[in-house]
Amino acid sequence: MLSEELKNKYQLVIGLEVHAQLLTESKMYSSDSNEYGNLPNTLISVITLGHPGTLPKVNKKSVEYAIKMGLACNSEITRFNIFSRKNYFYPDLPKGYQITQDKGPICVGGVVPIELADGSEKVIKLNRIHMEEDAGKSIHLAGETDTLVDFNRAGTPLIEIVSEPDMRTPEEAYAFLAEIKKLVKYLDVCDGNMEEGSLRCDANVSVMLKDAKEYGKKVEVKNMNSFRNVARAIEYEHERIIHLLEAGVEVLSETRTFDASTGTTASMRTKEDLNDYRYFPEPDLSPVVISEEWLNSIKVTMPALPRALYRKFVDDYGLPTYDAGVLSEAKEIALWFDSLCSKTNNYKAASNWIMGPVKSYLNELDLHMDQFPIKPEILAELIELVDEGKVSFTAASQSIYSELLKASGETSLAIAQRLNLIQESDEESLKPIVEAILADNKAKVAEYRSGKKGLMGMFMGQVMKKSHGKADPKVATRILTDLLEN
Repeated sequence: MLSEELKNKYQLVIGLEVHAQLLTESKMYSSDSNEYGNLPNTLISVITLGHPGTLPKVNKKSVEYAIKMGLACNSEITRFNIFSRKNYFYPDLPKGYQITQDKGPICVGGVVPIELADGSEKVIKLNRIHMEEDAGKSIHLAGETDTLVDFNRAGTPLIEIVSEPDMRTPEEAYAFLAEIKKLVKYLDVCDGNMEEGSLRCDANVSVMLKDAKEYGKKVEVKNMNSFRNVARAIEYEHERIIHLLEAGVEVLSETRTFDASTGTTASMRTKEDLNDYRYFPEPDLSPVVISEEWLNSIKVTMPALPRALYRKFVDDYGLPTYDAGVLSEAKEIALWFDSLCSKTNNYKAASNWIMGPVKSYLNELDLHMDQFPIKPEILAELIELVDEGKVSFTAASQSIYSELLKASGETSLAIAQRLNLIQESDEESLKPIVEAILADNKAKVAEYRSGKKGLMGMFMGQVMKKSHGKADPKVATRILTDLLEN
């Protein structure tokens, strides 16, 4: 472990390259099915395998998905797109090259705002977002010396989101990744599953003295399958590079792999220069021209984005930032909550219901929001019953809500009446109950009047017990206060 004093001598610099597999039905340049989890080598064809005489064809939907991501990040959309061959040999790259974009990415520049731990915001600039195809997958079985290759993943459509080296801590890298995952899921262009490899991240890490004007040599770290492992790998490299610099050892520009079991990295190969890839225009693909009409048709399909909904929840609905953050985390919950707020004015109560009973139900049964059996207008009616004092929140959340989950078609009011849960708000009916309780607890009344105001809770408990939970707490409290204080 390095001392904080030594760490503070240097500045950590981080850039991320995030690969997102696109949720198209077919692959990037062929009609082969784009699915996950099938038997090895069952989703391939002569086009995917690059057999002589075969020709690729660009998947239009993948282009639209790339444009959506660019629009979400305020990138400039390139109108005239050409593809390139990136040449290198891996056993799982069947053609011996990857069709990608080189000097003309479909999305140029852009920004991704992230929220830091202290609540402040930092804007991470993007260098580019480009389209390409995935490679296959090498498989190393335990105890086997041979390498098996599954080409099912070969040709899967990808977008690569490349940040500028704007991040300075592992926490910022974590927040950037979380925001990217949220965006691709809101846009429905990628499921964001790092465990299955549909969202993958390479980290470029370098270290320089605090007063230096130039970045140090960067190291690229691969094979990280979770946000936490990305942060762990960056922190390990941070300390490893400082150790090298302090010892006067040259930092190699190399590609390293991360071992999650040990939290360490190991060298894979020295970093290739761009000319090693021998990029040249893909001769078998015509340029893709994005017309104004096509671009505008994509713009009108753009959904509400997480930061816009977050701001709406804070500015329009007056919610605390914590609530807004939780509610905007997942698209389906954010939109359901927004729909609920169009049917009730008690936005904080709506937030409490979603973050409490609703999410608990979904988590317990492992359901998505679109499987929730209660419609927004029905929950809004239940919130109104509580606001009007007709039922207590306890009765609403524990009894009425449980009945509504059965999707019986009954209204909240009908259920409350059937279960005899309507609160008693008539002062003339409640006052005799309160008077009887005070008469039975004269010693406690005296203690209250001598200064033990905490006894109010005990008196309220007695009132709720005597009224079988039907006393309106506000009315009962007012009656108790009047009788105790006077």
